[in-house]
Amino acid sequence: MTYCVAMAVEEGLVFLSDTRTNAGVDHISTSRKMAVFEEPGERVLVLLVAGNLAITQATLQELTEQQDPGRPTLWNAPSMVEAARIVGEAVREVHRRDAEALKRFNVEFNCSFILGGQLRGQPMRLFQIYAAGNFIETSSVNPYFQIGESKYGKPIIDRVLTPHTPLGEAAKCALISMDSTLRSNLSVGLPLDLIVYERDTLRVTRYASLDHSNDYFQMLHSTWGERLRQVFGEIPDPLWTDNGNAPRHERADFPAAPHAPHASPSDEPRPTQTLAQGPQPTIPPRNA
Repeated sequence: MTYCVAMAVEEGLVFLSDTRTNAGVDHISTSRKMAVFEEPGERVLVLLVAGNLAITQATLQELTEQQDPGRPTLWNAPSMVEAARIVGEAVREVHRRDAEALKRFNVEFNCSFILGGQLRGQPMRLFQIYAAGNFIETSSVNPYFQIGESKYGKPIIDRVLTPHTPLGEAAKCALISMDSTLRSNLSVGLPLDLIVYERDTLRVTRYASLDHSNDYFQMLHSTWGERLRQVFGEIPDPLWTDNGNAPRHERADFPAAPHAPHASPSDEPRPTQTLAQGPQPTIPPRNA
């Protein structure tokens, strides 16, 4: 499994991927999930991949080792939309060639891609491409895409990211999203590949490979965990009152069992407690 996330904000694009491909008890392997197609001053395209490693690698080979010189490539695509179509067609070609053989071995044709970047004189764009070769694009209400093991890292992005988020904050958000996924899923692992693309630069200027020795990622990991526990502790516990009754099923009128013990006062039903209404206690300020 894997986790990749890409974000589109006004100032640029953020791409982040892990490298783990297998996580068994005695077998952990890695492979890069990020491919960069860069012609400085002309185009920068970044492709993130997730799914069956053999399928995604076969798709990359279709994109980088084409035998037909007349076919369009990511190096000469006239627009980002056409570049997304080229990736989609490469996926379909792999499917035409391998899907039936994979099916005979009960192997699902499982792959997904994120493609983003910018061509000279055109705006930045970001697409998610599916196993069928079709694709969608980000929008003002959905400025990011995730592929792979996405559920653990989604909440922080939904709470923080907007198209107006500064590029540095978007990168920080992506890293926290990845950290949450690493914390909860063994199939996602370090090292990470991070590219932060600044709009209209048409070259990769910010790239990092992050592993356990990276000071910033370790600081982010520890600080995020500590602050989450701090904020959790500052939120008041629920307050309960005895002024309500929960809905209950009525007991059927069955004959009493022989030699049944007499009910004691502790057996009497008690009022159901409900959450208190009205003002809540003031949350104390965080420690400096």
